[in-house]
Amino acid sequence: MKDILQELEERRAVARAGGGAARVAAQHAKGKLTARERIELLLDEGSFEEFDMFVQHRCTDFGMEATRTPGDGVVTGWGTVNGRMVYVFAQDFTVLGGSVSETHGAKICKIMDMAIQNGAPVIGINDSGGARIQEGVSSLAAYGEVFQRNVLASGVVPQISLIMGPCAGGAVYSPAMTDFIFMVKDSSYMFVTGPDVVKTVTNEQVTAEELGGASTHTKKSSVADGAFENDVEAIAEIRRLIDFLPLNNREKAPVRPFFDDPARVEASLDTLVPDNPNQPYDMKELILKVADEGDFFEIQKDYAANIITGFIRLEGQTVGVVANQPMVLAGCLDIDSSRKAARFVRFCDAFEIPILTLVDVPGFLPGVSQEYGGVIKHGAKLLFAYAEATVPKVTVLTRKTYGGAYVVMSSKHLRGDFNYAWPTAEVAVMGAKGAVEILYRSELGDKDKIAARVKDYEDRFANPFVAAEKGFIDEVIMPHSTRRRVARAFASLRTKKQANPWKKHDNIPL
Repeated sequence: MKDILQELEERRAVARAGGGAARVAAQHAKGKLTARERIELLLDEGSFEEFDMFVQHRCTDFGMEATRTPGDGVVTGWGTVNGRMVYVFAQDFTVLGGSVSETHGAKICKIMDMAIQNGAPVIGINDSGGARIQEGVSSLAAYGEVFQRNVLASGVVPQISLIMGPCAGGAVYSPAMTDFIFMVKDSSYMFVTGPDVVKTVTNEQVTAEELGGASTHTKKSSVADGAFENDVEAIAEIRRLIDFLPLNNREKAPVRPFFDDPARVEASLDTLVPDNPNQPYDMKELILKVADEGDFFEIQKDYAANIITGFIRLEGQTVGVVANQPMVLAGCLDIDSSRKAARFVRFCDAFEIPILTLVDVPGFLPGVSQEYGGVIKHGAKLLFAYAEATVPKVTVLTRKTYGGAYVVMSSKHLRGDFNYAWPTAEVAVMGAKGAVEILYRSELGDKDKIAARVKDYEDRFANPFVAAEKGFIDEVIMPHSTRRRVARAFASLRTKKQANPWKKHDNIPL
């Protein structure tokens, strides 16, 4: 008996050693943790239960039978984050560059199947050289099986991808189908074709970092939702994010203890909106002053900054926030911001997370490049996302909301539950000057007359009361009481039940 127990311990030691001391040292030299170190940091201490520690590849081509390593380049299993179950896989770059083989893919598929079956999030840590060339099409088949699980799990359990090294070729499509992607600065990159192929085909000279680094994907492409300085910070922030999310689409997000008065008054909000209608202000100030303890987890902070998305808590309960940001492009909606917000709204709706929308929007961004880029279709994505969402929706208009953008931003007409406005808000087809120039075109030569017309239009329409008279605004509220009113609104909606007509699935304007 002792012999077999000894053998088990020895086999475990070999598996835990990964690619060996030299390769582990090389991984550390790049500022990267190993797969097991990452899992240890991510999960609660002592909670990790590993699967398939002894699995080995079955390839015998190209001398591969001589290079077998237990675990086959990926560590899989389950554990807990702050006591709540998650499934995890971490590719091990020290074993054959973390390359994906048939058995490597099967290990990932096994835990994804269990996650769907048991209703718990999947966290994937990607650090891989891509497909294992020695296995040819078997490796591609393994990718295909993982992709299929990504699709089946979508909207059923949260899926989070951490890119902590290379992720190239077909491998990028698995993270791309997950709900959130986070990268590590200077040590991770994602691209379909690498710099060498790009140079050969298009003659463009580009480094791996420029082509697919964290800065590229958080600022330009919007592929990634955030980037962190190192592995440790990335994992700490993922633990924080998991705390905001439900385990699956049949459960509510966790309710956390809170130490912040729901009726807290913020007198400074009464002067947040400047007297000059063209002067910007920071909408994040309102988000932080509404949130429990000023805690805000922002998603895609560096992309399309004219709209803000992220999670807060109100009375300990998770709420998704979508807010126009007057500091950037005057808070206009454009192609990028519409896509960013639409995806976030659909995530919240899939997982029963209520949505708070803070509105100060002058309209859609005009321009040839916007029209050529399909702003009509992209703007429709956000409209579609809000209209199909059945979760509690509370909207607060802070300053202006004009034209089609008024309707798009969770208006009463898209089944907004509570639509509040500050006294500084104005709901109109367009600004006073533009409206007067259309209505009184024949008087454009007379500056005094036009000025009088503009003042008259502002007096009549540059306020929230016309919309309130028609029932499109439920209540005009004092800015300082926003937290109390919003918290009470969401509290009253906790038992909301709303359903869309049966369909196999909708056809969102992609």
